[in-house]
Amino acid sequence: MKAALKTAEGTFVVTEVERPILPASNFVLARVRVAGICGTDLRHWKKHEPELECHIMGHELAGEVVEVGEGVTNVKPGDRVVIETVMGDGVCDYCRIQRYNICEHLYDVRTQYVSRAYGEYVAGPAEKFYKLPDHVSFEEASLIDTFSVCLHAQHLSGLGINDTVAVIGAGPIGLGQMMLAKASGADVIICDVVESALELARELGADAVVNSATEDAVERVKAFTGGRGADIVFECAGGESMPQTLPQATRMVRRAGKVVIVGGFDAGETAIPLEWQRIQMSEIQLIPSASFAMHQIYREQGMVLDLIAKGRIDVKKLITHRFPLDRINEAFDTADRKQETGAVFVAITL
Repeated sequence: MKAALKTAEGTFVVTEVERPILPASNFVLARVRVAGICGTDLRHWKKHEPELECHIMGHELAGEVVEVGEGVTNVKPGDRVVIETVMGDGVCDYCRIQRYNICEHLYDVRTQYVSRAYGEYVAGPAEKFYKLPDHVSFEEASLIDTFSVCLHAQHLSGLGINDTVAVIGAGPIGLGQMMLAKASGADVIICDVVESALELARELGADAVVNSATEDAVERVKAFTGGRGADIVFECAGGESMPQTLPQATRMVRRAGKVVIVGGFDAGETAIPLEWQRIQMSEIQLIPSASFAMHQIYREQGMVLDLIAKGRIDVKKLITHRFPLDRINEAFDTADRKQETGAVFVAITL
Protein backbone atom coordinates (compact mmCIF):
# COMPACT_ATOMS: atom_id res chain seq x y z
CA MET A 1 0.00 0.00 0.00
CA LYS A 2 0.97 3.63 -0.39
CA ALA A 3 1.94 5.53 2.79
CA ALA A 4 3.73 8.70 3.90
CA LEU A 5 6.72 7.96 6.14
CA LYS A 6 8.37 10.55 8.36
CA THR A 7 11.94 11.39 7.32
CA ALA A 8 14.95 12.33 9.43
CA GLU A 9 14.31 15.99 8.56
CA GLY A 10 10.72 15.79 9.79
CA THR A 11 9.03 15.94 6.38
CA PHE A 12 7.46 12.97 4.55
CA VAL A 13 8.31 10.59 1.75
CA VAL A 14 5.45 8.75 0.03
CA THR A 15 6.37 5.15 -0.74
CA GLU A 16 5.06 1.57 -0.85
CA VAL A 17 4.88 -0.38 2.42
CA GLU A 18 3.26 -3.64 3.52
CA ARG A 19 -0.48 -3.59 4.10
CA PRO A 20 -1.51 -4.39 7.69
CA ILE A 21 -3.09 -7.75 8.44
CA LEU A 22 -5.74 -8.74 10.96
CA PRO A 23 -3.85 -10.06 14.03
CA ALA A 24 -6.96 -11.25 15.90
CA SER A 25 -10.59 -12.23 15.30
CA ASN A 26 -11.91 -8.95 16.74
CA PHE A 27 -9.91 -6.75 14.34
CA VAL A 28 -11.07 -4.72 11.33
CA LEU A 29 -9.15 -3.58 8.24
CA ALA A 30 -10.26 -0.32 6.60
CA ARG A 31 -9.29 1.64 3.50
CA VAL A 32 -8.54 5.21 4.58
CA ARG A 33 -10.35 7.86 2.51
CA VAL A 34 -9.71 11.12 4.39
CA ALA A 35 -7.12 12.01 7.02
CA GLY A 36 -6.58 15.31 8.76
CA ILE A 37 -3.74 17.51 10.00
CA CYS A 38 -4.08 18.93 13.49
CA GLY A 39 -1.91 20.98 15.84
CA THR A 40 -0.38 17.86 17.38
CA ASP A 41 0.79 16.72 13.94
CA LEU A 42 2.26 20.15 13.22
CA ARG A 43 4.39 20.03 16.38
CA HIS A 44 6.33 17.20 14.69
CA TRP A 45 6.65 18.99 11.33
CA LYS A 46 10.25 19.53 10.20
CA LYS A 47 11.65 18.28 13.51
CA HIS A 48 14.39 15.68 13.77
CA GLU A 49 12.84 12.92 15.86
CA PRO A 50 14.74 9.63 15.42
CA GLU A 51 12.08 7.65 17.31
CA LEU A 52 9.49 8.62 14.66
CA GLU A 53 11.65 8.22 11.56
CA CYS A 54 10.08 5.86 8.95
CA HIS A 55 6.81 5.79 10.92
CA ILE A 56 3.31 6.30 9.51
CA MET A 57 1.78 9.26 11.34
CA GLY A 58 -1.71 10.77 11.62
CA HIS A 59 -4.66 10.19 13.97
CA GLU A 60 -7.75 11.76 12.36
CA LEU A 61 -9.26 9.46 9.75
CA ALA A 62 -12.32 7.96 8.12
CA GLY A 63 -12.69 5.27 5.49
CA GLU A 64 -14.34 2.04 4.33
CA VAL A 65 -14.22 -1.41 5.91
CA VAL A 66 -12.60 -3.98 3.60
CA GLU A 67 -12.11 -6.98 5.90
CA VAL A 68 -13.29 -8.11 9.33
CA GLY A 69 -12.27 -10.88 11.71
CA GLU A 70 -14.69 -13.70 12.43
CA GLY A 71 -15.58 -12.24 15.83
CA VAL A 72 -16.64 -8.81 14.50
CA THR A 73 -20.37 -7.98 14.55
CA ASN A 74 -20.62 -4.15 14.63
CA VAL A 75 -19.32 -3.45 11.09
CA LYS A 76 -18.98 -5.35 7.81
CA PRO A 77 -17.07 -4.93 4.53
CA GLY A 78 -18.37 -1.91 2.60
CA ASP A 79 -19.41 0.06 5.69
CA ARG A 80 -18.29 3.67 5.88
CA VAL A 81 -16.59 4.31 9.24
CA VAL A 82 -14.75 6.78 11.42
CA ILE A 83 -11.85 5.26 13.32
CA GLU A 84 -11.00 6.12 16.91
CA THR A 85 -7.24 6.31 17.44
CA VAL A 86 -7.10 6.59 21.25
CA MET A 87 -6.15 3.04 22.18
CA GLY A 88 -4.45 1.78 25.34
CA ASP A 89 -3.05 -1.62 26.22
CA GLY A 90 -6.44 -2.84 27.49
CA VAL A 91 -5.03 -4.49 30.62
CA CYS A 92 -3.74 -1.71 32.89
CA ASP A 93 -5.74 -0.27 35.81
CA TYR A 94 -6.72 2.79 33.76
CA CYS A 95 -7.89 0.81 30.74
CA ARG A 96 -9.94 -1.44 33.02
CA ILE A 97 -11.97 1.57 34.18
CA GLN A 98 -12.23 2.91 30.58
CA ARG A 99 -9.78 5.78 31.15
CA TYR A 100 -7.59 4.44 28.36
CA ASN A 101 -6.66 7.99 27.33
CA ILE A 102 -4.17 8.05 30.24
CA CYS A 103 -2.82 4.51 29.74
CA GLU A 104 0.98 4.65 30.18
CA HIS A 105 1.37 2.56 27.00
CA LEU A 106 -1.08 4.67 24.98
CA TYR A 107 1.38 6.00 22.44
CA ASP A 108 3.12 2.67 21.84
CA VAL A 109 -0.17 0.84 21.26
CA ARG A 110 -2.06 3.42 19.22
CA THR A 111 0.83 4.03 16.81
CA GLN A 112 1.20 0.30 16.22
CA TYR A 113 -2.40 0.00 15.05
CA VAL A 114 -5.06 2.70 14.60
CA SER A 115 -2.97 5.89 14.69
CA ARG A 116 -1.56 5.54 11.16
CA ALA A 117 -3.82 7.83 9.13
CA TYR A 118 -1.32 8.74 6.40
CA GLY A 119 -1.42 5.27 4.87
CA GLU A 120 -3.99 3.66 2.58
CA TYR A 121 -5.02 0.95 5.07
CA VAL A 122 -5.33 0.74 8.84
CA ALA A 123 -6.23 -2.14 11.19
CA GLY A 124 -7.60 -2.04 14.72
CA PRO A 125 -10.07 -3.55 17.19
CA ALA A 126 -13.69 -3.47 16.07
CA GLU A 127 -14.73 -1.28 19.01
CA LYS A 128 -12.66 1.55 17.50
CA PHE A 129 -14.71 1.59 14.27
CA TYR A 130 -17.96 3.59 14.24
CA LYS A 131 -20.38 3.21 11.35
CA LEU A 132 -21.22 6.48 9.61
CA PRO A 133 -24.79 7.49 8.68
CA ASP A 134 -25.17 8.01 4.94
CA HIS A 135 -25.47 11.80 5.30
CA VAL A 136 -22.17 12.22 7.22
CA SER A 137 -19.27 12.57 4.78
CA PHE A 138 -15.74 11.21 5.17
CA GLU A 139 -14.48 14.79 5.49
CA GLU A 140 -16.89 15.58 8.31
CA ALA A 141 -15.97 12.31 9.99
CA SER A 142 -12.27 13.15 9.87
CA LEU A 143 -13.01 16.05 12.26
CA ILE A 144 -14.66 13.81 14.87
CA ASP A 145 -11.33 13.18 16.63
CA THR A 146 -10.81 16.94 17.00
CA PHE A 147 -14.26 17.51 18.44
CA SER A 148 -13.91 14.49 20.73
CA VAL A 149 -10.86 16.17 22.31
CA CYS A 150 -13.01 19.27 22.79
CA LEU A 151 -15.94 17.33 24.23
CA HIS A 152 -13.69 15.59 26.75
CA ALA A 153 -12.33 18.98 27.86
CA GLN A 154 -15.87 20.34 28.18
CA HIS A 155 -16.92 17.34 30.27
CA LEU A 156 -13.96 17.94 32.61
CA SER A 157 -14.87 21.64 32.87
CA GLY A 158 -18.42 21.05 34.07
CA LEU A 159 -19.62 23.75 31.67
CA GLY A 160 -23.27 24.67 32.12
CA ILE A 161 -25.90 26.74 30.34
CA ASN A 162 -25.31 30.52 30.49
CA ASP A 163 -21.66 30.15 31.58
CA THR A 164 -19.20 32.71 30.23
CA VAL A 165 -16.32 31.07 28.40
CA ALA A 166 -13.03 32.32 26.97
CA VAL A 167 -11.12 30.24 24.41
CA ILE A 168 -7.45 30.90 23.63
CA GLY A 169 -6.57 29.70 20.14
CA ALA A 170 -8.82 29.56 17.07
CA GLY A 171 -7.36 26.52 15.37
CA PRO A 172 -9.48 23.39 14.88
CA ILE A 173 -9.47 22.58 18.61
CA GLY A 174 -10.24 26.14 19.73
CA LEU A 175 -13.01 26.56 17.17
CA GLY A 176 -14.42 23.16 18.12
CA GLN A 177 -14.32 24.14 21.79
CA MET A 178 -16.16 27.34 20.99
CA MET A 179 -18.82 25.53 18.92
CA LEU A 180 -19.53 22.95 21.63
CA ALA A 181 -19.74 25.64 24.30
CA LYS A 182 -22.21 27.62 22.17
CA ALA A 183 -24.25 24.46 21.52
CA SER A 184 -24.43 24.02 25.32
CA GLY A 185 -25.80 27.52 25.94
CA ALA A 186 -22.64 29.41 26.92
CA ASP A 187 -21.51 32.91 25.95
CA VAL A 188 -18.09 32.63 24.28
CA ILE A 189 -15.22 35.00 23.49
CA ILE A 190 -12.30 33.57 21.49
CA CYS A 191 -8.74 34.89 21.06
CA ASP A 192 -6.13 34.34 18.36
CA VAL A 193 -3.56 36.24 16.29
CA VAL A 194 -4.77 35.03 12.87
CA GLU A 195 -7.48 37.34 11.54
CA SER A 196 -8.89 34.78 9.07
CA ALA A 197 -9.42 32.31 11.94
CA LEU A 198 -11.22 34.98 13.97
CA GLU A 199 -13.45 35.78 11.00
CA LEU A 200 -14.38 32.10 10.78
CA ALA A 201 -15.08 32.10 14.52
CA ARG A 202 -17.58 34.92 13.96
CA GLU A 203 -19.28 32.91 11.20
CA LEU A 204 -19.47 29.89 13.50
CA GLY A 205 -21.21 31.79 16.27
CA ALA A 206 -18.64 33.36 18.59
CA ASP A 207 -20.17 36.16 20.69
CA ALA A 208 -16.89 38.14 20.56
CA VAL A 209 -13.43 37.72 19.06
CA VAL A 210 -10.09 39.20 20.08
CA ASN A 211 -6.93 39.61 18.02
CA SER A 212 -4.44 39.28 20.86
CA ALA A 213 -1.63 40.60 18.63
CA THR A 214 -3.27 44.02 18.56
CA GLU A 215 -5.53 44.05 21.66
CA ASP A 216 -5.18 43.28 25.36
CA ALA A 217 -6.97 39.94 25.45
CA VAL A 218 -7.25 39.84 29.25
CA GLU A 219 -8.91 43.25 29.37
CA ARG A 220 -11.28 42.30 26.55
CA VAL A 221 -12.32 39.16 28.43
CA LYS A 222 -12.82 41.16 31.62
CA ALA A 223 -14.99 43.64 29.72
CA PHE A 224 -16.95 40.79 28.11
CA THR A 225 -17.71 39.37 31.57
CA GLY A 226 -18.59 42.60 33.34
CA GLY A 227 -15.18 42.85 34.98
CA ARG A 228 -15.38 39.49 36.76
CA GLY A 229 -13.49 37.18 34.42
CA ALA A 230 -14.68 34.09 32.58
CA ASP A 231 -16.24 31.15 34.42
CA ILE A 232 -14.12 28.81 32.29
CA VAL A 233 -11.07 29.44 30.12
CA PHE A 234 -9.99 26.80 27.60
CA GLU A 235 -6.31 27.06 26.62
CA CYS A 236 -6.31 25.58 23.10
CA ALA A 237 -3.13 27.04 21.58
CA GLY A 238 -0.48 24.95 23.30
CA GLY A 239 2.99 24.16 22.00
CA GLU A 240 5.52 26.97 21.87
CA SER A 241 2.92 29.55 22.87
CA MET A 242 2.09 27.88 26.19
CA PRO A 243 4.50 30.01 28.30
CA GLN A 244 2.45 33.04 27.20
CA THR A 245 -1.04 31.61 26.88
CA LEU A 246 -1.28 29.62 30.12
CA PRO A 247 -0.46 32.62 32.37
CA GLN A 248 -2.85 34.66 30.22
CA ALA A 249 -5.58 32.09 30.84
CA THR A 250 -5.12 32.33 34.61
CA ARG A 251 -5.58 36.11 34.38
CA MET A 252 -8.74 35.81 32.27
CA VAL A 253 -10.60 33.49 34.63
CA ARG A 254 -12.69 34.67 37.58
CA ARG A 255 -12.10 33.73 41.19
CA ALA A 256 -13.09 30.07 41.76
CA GLY A 257 -13.17 29.64 37.99
CA LYS A 258 -11.54 26.91 35.91
CA VAL A 259 -8.70 26.89 33.40
CA VAL A 260 -8.80 23.78 31.20
CA ILE A 261 -5.48 22.96 29.54
CA VAL A 262 -6.37 21.49 26.15
CA GLY A 263 -3.44 22.61 24.02
CA GLY A 264 -0.52 20.19 24.13
CA PHE A 265 2.82 20.80 25.81
CA ASP A 266 6.07 19.98 24.06
CA ALA A 267 8.00 17.04 25.53
CA GLY A 268 10.24 17.60 28.55
CA GLU A 269 10.10 20.28 31.21
CA THR A 270 8.47 23.61 30.37
CA ALA A 271 9.27 26.59 32.57
CA ILE A 272 6.11 28.66 32.99
CA PRO A 273 6.06 31.13 35.89
CA LEU A 274 2.55 31.59 37.31
CA GLU A 275 1.13 33.79 40.07
CA TRP A 276 0.65 30.83 42.36
CA GLN A 277 -0.36 32.86 45.41
CA ARG A 278 -3.16 34.59 43.50
CA ILE A 279 -4.26 31.29 41.93
CA GLN A 280 -4.37 29.62 45.34
CA MET A 281 -6.05 32.49 47.16
CA SER A 282 -8.66 32.72 44.38
CA GLU A 283 -9.16 28.94 44.32
CA ILE A 284 -8.68 28.88 40.57
CA GLN A 285 -8.67 25.31 39.26
CA LEU A 286 -6.14 24.22 36.64
CA ILE A 287 -7.53 21.14 34.84
CA PRO A 288 -5.32 19.21 32.39
CA SER A 289 -7.23 17.46 29.60
CA ALA A 290 -5.75 14.61 27.53
CA SER A 291 -7.39 13.23 24.37
CA PHE A 292 -10.74 11.55 25.12
CA ALA A 293 -12.26 8.24 26.15
CA MET A 294 -15.56 7.63 27.97
CA HIS A 295 -18.11 9.92 29.62
CA GLN A 296 -20.12 7.86 32.08
CA ILE A 297 -21.49 5.00 29.91
CA TYR A 298 -20.90 6.76 26.56
CA ARG A 299 -17.90 6.83 24.24
CA GLU A 300 -17.02 10.47 23.62
CA GLN A 301 -16.16 9.82 19.96
CA GLY A 302 -19.57 8.22 19.48
CA MET A 303 -21.20 11.22 21.16
CA VAL A 304 -19.56 13.61 18.69
CA LEU A 305 -20.64 11.46 15.74
CA ASP A 306 -24.18 11.63 17.11
CA LEU A 307 -24.01 15.44 17.45
CA ILE A 308 -22.87 15.80 13.82
CA ALA A 309 -25.44 13.30 12.54
CA LYS A 310 -28.25 15.17 14.31
CA GLY A 311 -27.09 18.55 12.98
CA ARG A 312 -26.28 19.93 16.44
CA ILE A 313 -22.86 21.07 15.18
CA ASP A 314 -21.83 21.81 11.60
CA VAL A 315 -18.13 21.06 11.12
CA LYS A 316 -17.87 21.51 7.35
CA LYS A 317 -16.65 25.13 7.44
CA LEU A 318 -13.53 24.14 9.38
CA ILE A 319 -12.16 22.31 6.32
CA THR A 320 -10.29 25.01 4.43
CA HIS A 321 -7.86 23.01 2.25
CA ARG A 322 -7.66 19.59 0.59
CA PHE A 323 -4.62 17.73 -0.78
CA PRO A 324 -3.97 14.21 -2.10
CA LEU A 325 -1.54 12.04 -0.14
CA ASP A 326 1.17 12.56 -2.78
CA ARG A 327 1.20 16.26 -1.82
CA ILE A 328 1.34 15.72 1.94
CA ASN A 329 4.39 17.97 2.38
CA GLU A 330 2.57 20.81 0.64
CA ALA A 331 -0.44 20.11 2.86
CA PHE A 332 1.65 20.37 6.04
CA ASP A 333 3.37 23.52 4.81
CA THR A 334 -0.04 25.09 4.10
CA ALA A 335 -1.31 24.14 7.57
CA ASP A 336 1.87 25.43 9.21
CA ARG A 337 1.70 28.84 7.47
CA LYS A 338 -1.88 29.56 8.53
CA GLN A 339 -1.21 33.27 8.96
CA GLU A 340 -0.57 33.49 5.19
CA THR A 341 -2.78 30.67 3.90
CA GLY A 342 -5.83 31.00 6.16
CA ALA A 343 -5.67 27.27 6.87
CA VAL A 344 -7.73 25.79 9.69
CA PHE A 345 -8.30 22.07 9.11
CA VAL A 346 -6.38 20.59 6.19
CA ALA A 347 -7.77 17.33 4.78
CA ILE A 348 -5.67 14.72 2.98
CA THR A 349 -7.50 12.44 0.54
CA LEU A 350 -6.33 8.90 -0.12
